Amino acid sequence: MIRHTTKASGRQFSLALKSMFSSMTAEKTVEVEKVGKIVLIGINRPEKRNAVNPETAEQLHRAFKRFDEDKDSLVAILHGKGGSFCAGLDLGRVATSVEGYLRGDPQQSDIGPMGPSRLLTSKPIIAAVSGYAVAGGMELALMCDLRVMEESAIMGIFCRRFGVPLIDGGTVRLPKLIGLSRALDLILTGRPVGAKEALEMGLANRVVATGTALGQSLKLAQEIAKFPQQCMNVDRRSAYYSTYDAESWDAALQYEFKNGMKVIQDEAVPGAASFVKGVGKHGSFNINKPSKL
Repeated sequence: MIRHTTKASGRQFSLALKSMFSSMTAEKTVEVEKVGKIVLIGINRPEKRNAVNPETAEQLHRAFKRFDEDKDSLVAILHGKGGSFCAGLDLGRVATSVEGYLRGDPQQSDIGPMGPSRLLTSKPIIAAVSGYAVAGGMELALMCDLRVMEESAIMGIFCRRFGVPLIDGGTVRLPKLIGLSRALDLILTGRPVGAKEALEMGLANRVVATGTALGQSLKLAQEIAKFPQQCMNVDRRSAYYSTYDAESWDAALQYEFKNGMKVIQDEAVPGAASFVKGVGKHGSFNINKPSKL
């Protein structure tokens, strides 16, 4: 039997369908995949060179929050689908309305215009940089602990020419990573930076063949995941604290010692016992097979 709907219920059904398909479309702009204990977070707007609109920003933010909360996920990799990392904000949307891009005060909100840019996760993130990582896309790369850059990839503050400011941590992180003088060179000129120069100035950590950034990043992430995680992440957090938060040398040393002592019993003592048995010597990380002395 065919059931006829009223005009009102028909409109509701149409709105429900529209909402459903909008959600399906939105979900496709960020793809999350798990490979063992590694989380791959991919921006999937290749037709826009993975430029970020408000919906994508929210999905990226949510993906990184979930990664941070998942105890079984040890390292995340941020990458772009279709050959480019990220071209920054979707200026096509900005041109018509900035609503949705203007997030609240950083003290009140941990989501930025690009999404996760205000987060400091408790675990490492690697940027697999291919194609263009420019403007806000470069800011997303700076958010990551390590940047694996393809030899043909380009970074740069291309938003300079359009009057779009760096409000996703770019002016905060860049000088810390490469020094004020080099940072100002990039900030003031908006010039492109190739992989070789990026490596030389410390903007990139690895340069790999074109088309291999994601695979090489996964390999690096798997190597990082082999280490005792509590100790590694405590040291990582201490490095961030001394760089961004510490008021003095003494404060940084105190923070390092206080937090390092928390993992002594759980990881350092068992680690020392493994060393005595020959595990980990001569560069071996196979804990099930002690190295030959």
